[in-house]
Amino acid sequence: MNAAAVLTDNPLYVIIAFGVMMLISYAIIINLWMELSTVKKRYRQMMAGVEGSNLERMIAEHIELAESISNDRKSFQKEIDRLDAKLVKAITRLSVVRFDAFEDVGSDLSYCIAMLDEENNGIVISGIFGRDEARTYAKPIVKGESTYKLTREEEQALRNAMNK
Repeated sequence: MNAAAVLTDNPLYVIIAFGVMMLISYAIIINLWMELSTVKKRYRQMMAGVEGSNLERMIAEHIELAESISNDRKSFQKEIDRLDAKLVKAITRLSVVRFDAFEDVGSDLSYCIAMLDEENNGIVISGIFGRDEARTYAKPIVKGESTYKLTREEEQALRNAMNK
């Protein structure tokens, strides 16, 4: 049998085959139409605000912006590093101890103030108040130690500051 004879002898099968091929074609067309719609939507989102300029110029502008942001970040990082280095030397640990230096004065008028940086360098200041006079002393602190003898209250203020 030749092909022409098969087609003429079985017209119902030929019509069904063409119908199935048409349904498959419609399904493919609908699928392609949906994908094209998605691509168009993405394209519109990407081109929003471009107003006639070309995509190449828009990408170049975004690259320049990214480079500018990167340079700003580097600048900010340098400033942060500079501030961190300064902060190590800044007085960040303080402690105050009040005490009564003389029994006849009362009210804990005398005091010791320890002021230290992150490396426990700084100063201890003491103010001793009596009935008729007041004296102030300052003692340098290096790495948590003083070359001068510290009073009990000064040592307490120093310990308190170092533990903060």
